[in-house]
Amino acid sequence: MTPHKPRKNPEDRHPFIDQLSQLYRNKTAVIGLIIITIFILSGILAPYISPHDPLETSLYDQIKPPVWHDTGTWKNILGTDDLGRDILSRLIYGARVSLAVAVVSVGLAFVFGTLLGCISGYYKGKLDSVIMRIMDMILSFPYILLAIVIVAYLGPNLRNAMVAIGITYIPRFARIVRGSVLEECEKDYVTSARAVGARDWRIIFIAILPNCFGPLIVQTTLSFASAILDAAALSFLGLGAQPPTPEWGAMIAKSRGLILRASWVMTFPGLAILFAVLGFNLLGDGLRDALDPRLRD
Repeated sequence: MTPHKPRKNPEDRHPFIDQLSQLYRNKTAVIGLIIITIFILSGILAPYISPHDPLETSLYDQIKPPVWHDTGTWKNILGTDDLGRDILSRLIYGARVSLAVAVVSVGLAFVFGTLLGCISGYYKGKLDSVIMRIMDMILSFPYILLAIVIVAYLGPNLRNAMVAIGITYIPRFARIVRGSVLEECEKDYVTSARAVGARDWRIIFIAILPNCFGPLIVQTTLSFASAILDAAALSFLGLGAQPPTPEWGAMIAKSRGLILRASWVMTFPGLAILFAVLGFNLLGDGLRDALDPRLRD
């Protein structure tokens, strides 16, 4: 007879598997992940799935309504703008622009915020006070106002908008990492690493930092949503993406005068921003529930 294999205790599963299971059971998080996946695939596959060139203009196709209107045609499913450009194509390419802004700006904030937070939380003392007071100064300004000031100084374009958004987000990551590092520094494994003569950088980045990734992942996901919204706001004010770049905020700004005559030109970019931000927020909430044992069912 073959020996009976004992069943595995569900509590013996790897924590990562348990967190994935918890995330999968969160229906809103799954919905958010699906929305984000659609936008990411749209941005990556834009040259292949876009029905038209997003920059192509046509004097004969100006302000055509969507296909479900009486005068609509299948050539332009979501209609056209005042220059005859296909709105669906510009929305698809706009996903690429908005996601690129989110990745670059949040990545910038993640790197510098994490570095400053680790240094501040590990060394403490005067260095901690100086770094945190600088972070407090940045946080004392309304972040969108600070971003406007930075872009106005550097020059209105998409690259400078990324830098401005990244700078305004650095304190978010620095404060989260600092708090986690302060908590981890009191644990035995850090004391043991110091006792055996491990270098500070090794203790910080090899031992401590991996244990701080939970709140960092959640903050990163939620910051993607904020970055997309802020990039659209800067472009709406003329400080971000410049025409004819197909960016959602710039599309809304360009169509302000058409809101009564051709409301679809402004409506669809607004809906794109809404769903992109909603997707990241839903996923961020689900990740927070999955990574924080205190919030689990």
